[in-house]
Amino acid sequence: MIPSREHIIKQLAHQFGFNYCGIAAAMPLDDDARRLEQWLQQGMHGQMYYMEKHFDLRVNPTKLMPGARSVITVLKNYYPGHKQKTSDFKISKYAYGKDYHDIIRTELNAFFEALKKQFGNINGRGFVDSAPVLERSWAQRSGLGWIGKNGNLIHKQSGSFFFIATLITDLELEPDAPLAKDFCGSCTRCIDACPTQAIMPNKVVDGSKCISYFTIELKELLIPDSMQGRFDNWMFGCDTCQDVCPWNRFAQPHQEPGFAPIPAILNFSSKDWEELTEESFKQIFRHSPLKRSKYAGIRRNIQFLQSAPDEPFEK
Repeated sequence: MIPSREHIIKQLAHQFGFNYCGIAAAMPLDDDARRLEQWLQQGMHGQMYYMEKHFDLRVNPTKLMPGARSVITVLKNYYPGHKQKTSDFKISKYAYGKDYHDIIRTELNAFFEALKKQFGNINGRGFVDSAPVLERSWAQRSGLGWIGKNGNLIHKQSGSFFFIATLITDLELEPDAPLAKDFCGSCTRCIDACPTQAIMPNKVVDGSKCISYFTIELKELLIPDSMQGRFDNWMFGCDTCQDVCPWNRFAQPHQEPGFAPIPAILNFSSKDWEELTEESFKQIFRHSPLKRSKYAGIRRNIQFLQSAPDEPFEK
């Protein structure tokens, strides 16, 4: 029996380092467009002004790539096998190793080149969290999971510690069926655990209240005083809503060498972080997502955590 094009594509995706692969028909995301527009109008993007740009491209793949017929979505596990030794300055697990943009972009390009060898002169554009693409929506449409109450894509067998990448192509493919339901049920653990109450009803996350926003996206020199005592020692990003999610009991350590933790991430003591110089920061974290916050941002975050009141914040 000759394997289908869809089967070949999924085999190649695994061959080039991706854990899961799904396919959706390229069409406008009308429902997502309405939700995104309302989210922006309510100012939930804070100072992430880039979210306001290219709205029409975000919700219509044929405008990103004329002639698009299919959207191939791939997931890549980043759940680490080791944890930080100190909990005074916590770092989101996705940032333990090298910058995922570089690693996944290389693998996605190799994957697409293999598709062209297999299927001939096809066109396509790959996206890794750096262009106006609604990756989670495409992953959900491709049957790879459902959007949880915390806004993350959740895979039924493996949880939510995944990077998502998309490949928009003019290749005509049979789409996968989306999941018939989501499996969060009545669980509200992520909502209850969010330190800043950023997770709202109906799967809405107020990005302007998220710890990841304050510690990574916010470019101002000061974090608002109203957030003092709420960060639960998160210095860069936040995994609280994922850590408490019951579906992440299925998470398994990744097998990607590029995501191997930078030794300093695991081994730095509080004193090491406090005494870190800008020169050392640039050397140690030159390939790390931490460079996105720059040295000044990391210093700001550390000082903010140190200035927080001793009493934990109570909702």
